[in-house]
Amino acid sequence: MDPKAFVAGMSALGAGMAMIAGLGPGIGEGYVAGQACSAIARQPEAQSDVTRTMIMGIAMAESTGIYALVIALILIFANPLVSKFD
Repeated sequence: MDPKAFVAGMSALGAGMAMIAGLGPGIGEGYVAGQACSAIARQPEAQSDVTRTMIMGIAMAESTGIYALVIALILIFANPLVSKFD
């Protein structure tokens, strides 16, 4: 078996597994937005506070999905391990 092909295959598998991390932020952000709408419906005067907190929470959750995307792109397109077998 060609070691370069093996590393490339395992990198593709790792990139796919890294993108599973994109499910968590999507579910979490949907849940946060739903709870924020519920909170605003109960207390409309707190809309600005709830919205500000919601946006901060969504930004924090989205960062994990972005990190997973960056790792997947590095594994696929700029993998330093593949060049070791040239």
